[in-house]
Amino acid sequence: MRMHDIPPREGRLRKLIIYVRLRWFIIDKLRVRDVAVCGYPLSIFFIVVNEFCERFSYYGMRAVLVLYFKYFLLWDDDLATSIYHIFVALCYLTPILGAIVADSWLGKFKTIIYLSIVYALGQVAMAVSAIHDITDSDKDGSPDDMTFHVVLSMVGLFLIALGTGGIKPCVAAFGGDQFSDHQEKQRRTFFSVFYLCINGGSLLSTIITPILRAQECGIHTKQSCYPLAFGVPAALMVVALVVFIVGSGMYYKAEPQGNIMMDVCRCISFAIANRYRHRSNRFPKRQHWMDWAEEKYDKLLIAQIKMVLKVLFLYIPLPMFWTLFDQKGSRWTLQATTMDGNFGALVIQPDQMQTVNPILILTLVPIMDSVIYPLIQKCGLNFTPLKRMTVGMFLAALAFVCAALVQVEIDKTLPTFPSAYQSQLKVLNMGENPITVKLANNIQLSLSPSQASEQFFTFEEEEIVVSVDSHGVTRPVFLSKGERQTLGLPSNLTHEWLLTEDLKAKPQQGNNAVRFINGMSTVVNVSAAGGEASLLEPLSYSNYSQIKNGIATFTVRMASKSCDYRREFGFGSSYTLVIPSTFTFGPTCHESIRAIEDIKPNSVHMALQIPQYFFITAGEVMFSVTGLEFSYSQAPSNMKAVLQAGWLFTVAVGNFIVLIVAELAKLPKQWAEYVLFASLLVAVCFIFSIMAYFYTYMDPSGIEAQFKTKVNADDKDDIWDKHKKDIRRDSVDSDDEKQTNM
Repeated sequence: MRMHDIPPREGRLRKLIIYVRLRWFIIDKLRVRDVAVCGYPLSIFFIVVNEFCERFSYYGMRAVLVLYFKYFLLWDDDLATSIYHIFVALCYLTPILGAIVADSWLGKFKTIIYLSIVYALGQVAMAVSAIHDITDSDKDGSPDDMTFHVVLSMVGLFLIALGTGGIKPCVAAFGGDQFSDHQEKQRRTFFSVFYLCINGGSLLSTIITPILRAQECGIHTKQSCYPLAFGVPAALMVVALVVFIVGSGMYYKAEPQGNIMMDVCRCISFAIANRYRHRSNRFPKRQHWMDWAEEKYDKLLIAQIKMVLKVLFLYIPLPMFWTLFDQKGSRWTLQATTMDGNFGALVIQPDQMQTVNPILILTLVPIMDSVIYPLIQKCGLNFTPLKRMTVGMFLAALAFVCAALVQVEIDKTLPTFPSAYQSQLKVLNMGENPITVKLANNIQLSLSPSQASEQFFTFEEEEIVVSVDSHGVTRPVFLSKGERQTLGLPSNLTHEWLLTEDLKAKPQQGNNAVRFINGMSTVVNVSAAGGEASLLEPLSYSNYSQIKNGIATFTVRMASKSCDYRREFGFGSSYTLVIPSTFTFGPTCHESIRAIEDIKPNSVHMALQIPQYFFITAGEVMFSVTGLEFSYSQAPSNMKAVLQAGWLFTVAVGNFIVLIVAELAKLPKQWAEYVLFASLLVAVCFIFSIMAYFYTYMDPSGIEAQFKTKVNADDKDDIWDKHKKDIRRDSVDSDDEKQTNM
């Protein structure tokens, strides 16, 4: 029928319907997709900026977290590592919750908004928990109520884990929703830029926040600036939230459609329950245990779940890789605190070494895809995804072997500190003349003026006898168990001997501990590196001052006279600066001040960590990137979210394994723990290679097409059967009618 053949009233109604549909179509296009820049919806620019700021916030906070535990909350290495990995595990468990909430209840937009608020509150709580002045009532630089800081920081970390994990599965998918079906090319470009923002935010934050932490700040006393290191990520999270809200009027907001994970869980639960009810031998067996769900669920759904379960079975050994991988933010960072970070013109903080990972990722991913994999293929080798993952696991194990070798070198340079049942003593000649000193265990020393013994001597006894042969003086000296001490012998040995308390651990955060001993008979003022001057009585020693690496200037004053002493320091050393009894002010006064090295500086360079970072990153590229690619290729079209949840779950389990192994092993040497983890991963790698050998690759789209074709055929058969029944019934009715007429 042509337009002029339509009756007037019907024609007007049809025009009205077309007009209404066209109006809503235009409004929808103008509101969402016609506002474009370079062919891209304007809304995605807000999403990209939001993701960059959020990743900066997360990785920036996480970069300094383990050092915050150790140096601010004063936890030991094991507790700091345990809490760190519990936090990371929670961050990878909560995405499952976020996906369910977004798909079944709130939708992606509202889920991102609400959980970002929770996220920002957690970051603010972490920044406040790091302000030591809040509970520092005596203004000595250390919190008086550590419980307040611990509780607030734990609440903050829980909120952060809930926020970052909850929005993780929503943001990328929400960005993909902004594109129309004809914008497939732009959508692919968006995801590339999106993941570039993730690595860019990670890279910049792990460079910047350690620099902020290394600064000193405080109201009453200056300490490491953890409030600033946590405050900047908190500010970036607030910016991320504000940017996302500003673009709210431009977003396409899809309504919740239900979560496939819930359907999968219900189907599996029904299959298990139904199999249990029919466990008797009188019921015939079925080919697969999931077939027991056929009474309630569609066969296509059951087939899709079977494919997913086949991939999830391969996931069982995977958590061991993440057990090793995530220790680069805990154990490896703590390892870097005992190393030398001086790269010449650049000084690297221990927590900045983590930047090697994102730098190598951005470098290795294109090299692997463009050079390594094609080269292997040209050599005729079938380098399947599962083989790549196996090699990636082996490379991660090799990285921990490298870490163990580095730790062995570090241990060689570490001093041996006394146990709880031992005492250690060093002897210092503060006099003007050489002396010969005899200690217990037949130890004899010859000391020049202002010279100390080169090492600390270990004693089991609490009381030892010290003899100065050159003067015929013998005295008992009482030592403290579990302590290091220095015995200072004055010029006049009949005066009181000086016994100092020395450090019994390496200085924290790579700093250098420096103190003065006044061997003069007059009072002097000493100031360390521009700090406040302190009064130093004759034959006494000052408290330790924490000095950063580099050149530091110390000033000795007496009345109107002063003397500057300059010295360059490395990382992690301890020195005693002795002002001898013969000290005089003048142009060369600094030459008479004697520096005694109590703890050697870190001599193993941080550059030795680069090989282990290279192997762990190469393993990540071959394992993680390939694993996601493999999972998606083997997953049915509507089950990719289920495999994503399973993949994230392996990361969480891997972090829990760190706690279990570390607690059960209780190895006294750190290098032995590294070797243990490497050995476990090699064993798991062998198991995974066997599983991969027997795995048969699937074509999910082909299997789904077969089921759909079969269903259509069954539907046609049902229609034909029904048609034949109708013909038969009509035939019977006709015969009956004929018989009645007769």
